[in-house]
Amino acid sequence: MANRTSSSNLHKSVAISKGYNFASTWEQNAPLTEQQHEAIVSLSHAVSERPYPNNLVPDHASVKENGGLTVSTRDNSFGESQGIDAVLVNTNQFYKWFTDLESAMKSEAEEKYQHYVNNLTEHIETCDDILHQVDETLDFFNELQLQHQAVATKTKTLHDACDRLVVEKQRLIEFAEAVHSKLHYFDELENLNNNFYASNTNVGNEKFLPLLKRLDECISYVESNPQYAESSVYLLKFRQLQSRALGMIRTHVLSVLKNASSQVHHAIRSTGGSKTSISEGVEASVIYVRFKAASTELKPILEEIESRSSRKEYAQILADCHKLYCEQRLSLVKGIVHQRISEFAKKEALPSLTRSGCAYLMLVCQLEHQLFDHFFPSSSEDISNLAPLIDPLSTYLYDTLRPKLIHETNVDLLCELVDILKVEVLGEQLSRRSESLAGLRPTLQRILADVHERLTFRARTYIRDEIANYIPSNEDLDYPAKLEQSTEMKSETNSVDENPDVFKTWYPPVERTISCLSKLYRCLEPSVFTGLAQEAVEVCSDSVQKASKLITKRSTAMDGHLFLIKHILILREQIAPFDIEFSVTYKELDFSHLLEHLRRILRGQASLFDWSRSTSLARTLSPRVLESQVDAKKSTVDTYAFRFSEQLKSL
Repeated sequence: MANRTSSSNLHKSVAISKGYNFASTWEQNAPLTEQQHEAIVSLSHAVSERPYPNNLVPDHASVKENGGLTVSTRDNSFGESQGIDAVLVNTNQFYKWFTDLESAMKSEAEEKYQHYVNNLTEHIETCDDILHQVDETLDFFNELQLQHQAVATKTKTLHDACDRLVVEKQRLIEFAEAVHSKLHYFDELENLNNNFYASNTNVGNEKFLPLLKRLDECISYVESNPQYAESSVYLLKFRQLQSRALGMIRTHVLSVLKNASSQVHHAIRSTGGSKTSISEGVEASVIYVRFKAASTELKPILEEIESRSSRKEYAQILADCHKLYCEQRLSLVKGIVHQRISEFAKKEALPSLTRSGCAYLMLVCQLEHQLFDHFFPSSSEDISNLAPLIDPLSTYLYDTLRPKLIHETNVDLLCELVDILKVEVLGEQLSRRSESLAGLRPTLQRILADVHERLTFRARTYIRDEIANYIPSNEDLDYPAKLEQSTEMKSETNSVDENPDVFKTWYPPVERTISCLSKLYRCLEPSVFTGLAQEAVEVCSDSVQKASKLITKRSTAMDGHLFLIKHILILREQIAPFDIEFSVTYKELDFSHLLEHLRRILRGQASLFDWSRSTSLARTLSPRVLESQVDAKKSTVDTYAFRFSEQLKSL
């Protein structure tokens, strides 16, 4: 019992301490303001000044009749049980009463504290319960936190899995789209097949070019991915569709060009002309303007083909379109060009015919190039594309000039033709408009080559007939009388400005050689002119030598040698300005060593079958090549000058 009491007291003491600490902590953590303190003081004063309640007013003591003291003390606040009624008879009773009263007073004094203690104890118990609940709550919160972390971990794992699934889904979507995009090229086969084989499909339809572009994309894709299943089969089918589409383009181009040609022919007939007869005033407007207007619808499709000409299929169809275009244009202009050149040939001489024919062909070529550039802007730079049209037209001029060139014998006229073709046509006009007239250059160079060939032939004939085979007259061999007559004529001339004709004292072959070479120098190629010049100088030297011998027979040897030296020096001086090499290298075979070797074999000094020595059979029977160089400009003069000096010494 004592232990229980002490335990109870200890528990109360602990509870009181906790309560005090709780109150102190509360007081520290929640201090009252000055206004609150003043309110409490005011309440204290008010309570202290209030009278006791009626139920607490003490009763006056009364004395019993028996001589005892009766004391009645009642405090209504303590209830009926707390009232003390006692009859005091003696001192012992008084002390007992007093003791009881004192105990009651102590009990009364401690009651409020006990009540407070009880309240505090209840509060402590409540706080303990609360603390216990708080501990339980904290444990619950800890457990909840652990659960939250577990849930967060699971949520994060779920989120990561969701993210992976989203990425995987996106990858699969992209893969599916990629597969679909790849399959789309193969799926287009049926659509393209239906469109290209439709009855209402034609090249003029606005949907044709987009379909053709889509077909090219499909072909390019299938070609670049041969690893796909059945790609070769699809490629073959796509190629078949492309061939059909390109065939439709070719047919359409031919149809439009023929229609344009028909319109031009109709316009020519309406002007009163014919295919070979049309006035120059309406030629350009009818043949070019009408044709251009009638064929304008081809421009978009032709430009589209040119933009894809890097592929061999489109390069082939573009070449076919070039050919079809040139054929239709040739059918329109060939008669007119032939008529114009024929008119020039009937009215004009060979030089003027060459000028007029070249000028007219250059005009036609320029107009045709402009028209071709309108339809084929990217192909006009290549002159070979227009060659099927330009070459036949230029051939008309070539066929007209060639017979006249073959029968032309005048060297001067041939030189004039070379000057016209080389300087005026090829040098000036073609160089200014080289792009549009480039197609004429091969034909003009061919004509020039024919003129060169004819001029070379006539020059050789002239050198042979007029120089090598020249038969001198008595007047030509009348030396030195001819020189004396020239001196007398010079002395009789009074005017300083007048000069006698120096060529009159020259031997005619020399004068003809210099004149011929001066004409040929600017007309022939250097290699050809060099050969002719060497031949002419050599032949002229021989002719002068023959004349010198004839003069020696008629007059004296001195006159013959002087004649020879004079004309050889004139020839050497006059050919000096020509920038050519007059030296000629001659090669000949020498078999003289073979005879000596055979003699040694016959004498027994050597053997024919001795292969051990350096002189083998092949070397023995091989001839030696001897080279000798002769300068036609120097050798004759030097030789005869040496002979003349020796003759002077002998005199």
